[in-house]
Amino acid sequence: MKFEELNIHAKVAEGIRAAGFTECTPVQAQTLPVALSGKDVAAQAQTGTGKTAAFLIAIMSRMLNAPPPKPGPSPRVLIIAPTRELVIQIAAEAKLLGGPSGFRIVPVFGGIDYLKQREEIAKNVDILIGTPGRLIDYLKQKVYSLRKTKFLVIDEADRLFDMGFIRDLRFLLRRMSPYNERQSMLFSATLSHRVYELCYEHMNMPEQFSVTPEKVTVEQIEQELYHVGKSEKFGLLLGILRREPAGRYLIFCNTRAEVLRLESYLNANGLTTSAITGEIPQNKRIKVLTRFKDGKLPILVATDVASRGLHIDGVTHVINYDLPQDCEDYVHRIGRTARAGADGRAISLACEAYVHSLSDVEEFIKQKIPVMPLTADMIVTSYRKRSPYAKNKGIRPQEKGQKFRKVEVRKDTKGQKSRIGSGGKTQRSKRKTYPERQKSRTAKPKPQ
Repeated sequence: MKFEELNIHAKVAEGIRAAGFTECTPVQAQTLPVALSGKDVAAQAQTGTGKTAAFLIAIMSRMLNAPPPKPGPSPRVLIIAPTRELVIQIAAEAKLLGGPSGFRIVPVFGGIDYLKQREEIAKNVDILIGTPGRLIDYLKQKVYSLRKTKFLVIDEADRLFDMGFIRDLRFLLRRMSPYNERQSMLFSATLSHRVYELCYEHMNMPEQFSVTPEKVTVEQIEQELYHVGKSEKFGLLLGILRREPAGRYLIFCNTRAEVLRLESYLNANGLTTSAITGEIPQNKRIKVLTRFKDGKLPILVATDVASRGLHIDGVTHVINYDLPQDCEDYVHRIGRTARAGADGRAISLACEAYVHSLSDVEEFIKQKIPVMPLTADMIVTSYRKRSPYAKNKGIRPQEKGQKFRKVEVRKDTKGQKSRIGSGGKTQRSKRKTYPERQKSRTAKPKPQ
């Protein structure tokens, strides 16, 4: 189905063309006709299949077809997402699709200037996108109201449950306009009984859609599994990266400590790498993700904070350095590649620490992950664990642009310290005695 066949407002259609979209994805083809008619929607679809564009196109078209509301504290649209990265992603796509329409779109999330976001919300807002915590903060301060909000979108509902946001979500929903006076849409990669319960409680008889539920993972993803000892995991990873240096890699670990260690090791071996975890400041995370999206950063190591909602074109490989302990996280991790119909590879390294998760993952995705043969020549045994430019004892850099030189520090026979540089010159430094220090402190300045 093409977008031209749907009853989409002309300005939104202009935004669709600017985004380069021509034909609907399966989830868009199923949900858009219903959503454009004003009915509630609850949809399950694989990650990377165009869920975000589906609800944005429907909402923006209906907003333009409706008479403009009177200015007030209520945003016309509220979009709730579980993570900061997903909020940024939705806002970017909303500004692209809604550019010709002139909607005022405001994303709010933690880690960014609190007062600046507060001032942005206090102005007239058309589309408000945010994480539950920051949305509730501003709502309790009465910066905005939800009593006249006409459109609600809950994205990645299962993730909101997993992250413990269900109470916050219910807090927001109970302060909105009645369910029969607004249009509500819920999108998620997986739909559980808890999510369905939320639909029945706060939505108006939603139309339910399930796009290709029999196959949880995207067909274009080539999945591989290596059984490897924990001590050999990094050597195997290094071998994979060196054999295919032209790829763009997203590597997942289960802990922050492992992410930082992996980032250090890869940089030490000449592979430009950055890391994102939940503890890294938001400004830095945005800069790192921007570099990765622009193709300036070939390798990104992350915890599961990056496994949801990030639409990054051109990711050729997703590597599970640690098998996820939650089987649903496996789907979301490998969904970062093979997006929008492209091909991609998902490589998992199963060591003794996390191999127990393998059976649950395979049961969840309803298929066996192909086990690849592992040979000795695939594992790199000689590698650095620390950068040669690290601040080691006795190594000091010269001026910027010059090479590092070794400075030897030693004591001579009189107990004085000497620094002998590469030029052969010796600089002595004699420690002052206590009377000498006292004398220098009390000495009067000489008259001019």
